[in-house]
Amino acid sequence: MAKKDVFFQKMDELGLALTYADVRLRTNYSEKMPDDVLLSTLFSRRVPLKVPLVSAAMDTVTTASLAIEMASMGGLGIIHRNFSPKEQASHVATVKFHLNGVVDKPICVRDTDTIESILRRREEKGYTFHSFPVIDEAGKLVGIITKNDFEFCDDIKKTARDVMASNLLLATSRIGIDIAYGIMKKNKKKVLPVINSKGELDGMYTFKDLKRVSSPGMEQYNVDERNQLRVGAAIGVGNDALERASLLVEKRVDVLVIDTAHGDSRGVIETVKQLKGIYGDRVDVVAGNVSEAGSAERLIVAGADGIKVGQGPGSICTTRIIAGIGAPQVTAVYNCARVGMMHSVPVCADGGIQYSGDLPIAIAAGASSVMLGSMLAGTEEAPGDVVFFEGRQWKQYRGMGSVGAMEASKSSRERYGQGDVAKKSDLVPEGVEGLVPYKGSVRNVLVQYIGGLRRGMGYTGATTIEELQERTDFIRLSPAGHAESHPHDVKITKESPNYNV
Repeated sequence: MAKKDVFFQKMDELGLALTYADVRLRTNYSEKMPDDVLLSTLFSRRVPLKVPLVSAAMDTVTTASLAIEMASMGGLGIIHRNFSPKEQASHVATVKFHLNGVVDKPICVRDTDTIESILRRREEKGYTFHSFPVIDEAGKLVGIITKNDFEFCDDIKKTARDVMASNLLLATSRIGIDIAYGIMKKNKKKVLPVINSKGELDGMYTFKDLKRVSSPGMEQYNVDERNQLRVGAAIGVGNDALERASLLVEKRVDVLVIDTAHGDSRGVIETVKQLKGIYGDRVDVVAGNVSEAGSAERLIVAGADGIKVGQGPGSICTTRIIAGIGAPQVTAVYNCARVGMMHSVPVCADGGIQYSGDLPIAIAAGASSVMLGSMLAGTEEAPGDVVFFEGRQWKQYRGMGSVGAMEASKSSRERYGQGDVAKKSDLVPEGVEGLVPYKGSVRNVLVQYIGGLRRGMGYTGATTIEELQERTDFIRLSPAGHAESHPHDVKITKESPNYNV
């Protein structure tokens, strides 16, 4: 029996359930410096992470902008479901198209389309790119329109054929990123279409994408087999979940997250079974939220590829106070992770993180990844404007069970089992709305969180996430020990980027 198993068994015998502020990890002999430890792990059976950090599916946290930064830092963003299904799918597509090895299905225009109609279409669809392959009536590639062609066109009534470039540099097969990049640099071309034996378009390389893919630091990006950033999306249960899943899978979402307050329920279990029956191994399904071992077991038996743990630990969540349920997070993670490990199903610790030091504690308890909400809500890439209050900058943050979120979206009401509530006055909120300090770019914030995790692993002698899960031991803090852990007997005159009270 591992040392941590003995610890939690003793706590269970005493009838105690613990959270982050109740425990610390024992230090141990170490042979590696903190910056040498390996942070790669899994969010679900087939969705890897370069760092074990995932952003919460909350409407004040994760849209495409933040998801792009999360994946660029090695983590993963989960697009919230307060969007309409089409809007949510559009955000997933934005993340997937941010970084391309090869564009599988380029958006084409007809040679008879006017420049005016193409520009209108670009605006209506929200396209952020300017290069369009031009095809004829038979579907064969006849030219390319680029940003320069649009800018130098003196009459928007002209057709694509009138202004397109027809002397194209072409590839007759998928030649690989490095070769394509070399060809484009040598020939000073920004677009390299791929055509098949019939002259039909079969993909397209763009110089902007390949330059980004080939740039230093790319090895840290969390990308799929097509070199596109990984991204997840939240769904509910029933028909809405199936509709969303269809659109999201079409946009190549990497993982679907069934996001409810009570994951151990018939609707969630049936939706897991339906999704796995439809998509099998094409897309992973993570289900939650739960806080008991038996709940995790039922979801795994139903086919879940990952389990999300946490009922009420979030800073804006009032579920435990309003409903009187939920286990403190460290104990909940430990109990669910024991079941997950028996089935080789990763567990994500969702909620309750206040400091970077909570990350190694969550992982040592058995979590393969940690989901962040309030710690990311104050970043530049999170939705919402910066506001000034009491002499400093803040951003708005609300629970998905707050009055505002539930009034704004049926998805939030459904998450808390209140989708059919007709009168707003009959809603029973399980969250609050508030402000969190503005923190600047998410990249700078994640550097601190990742750094804290690395140092925690260094102190315990763990060189990998698996070692941190397997060999680390816990101690329980007394109230005096907790107080001693924080700065004390001093007035802080300069705030640290990774600590606040």
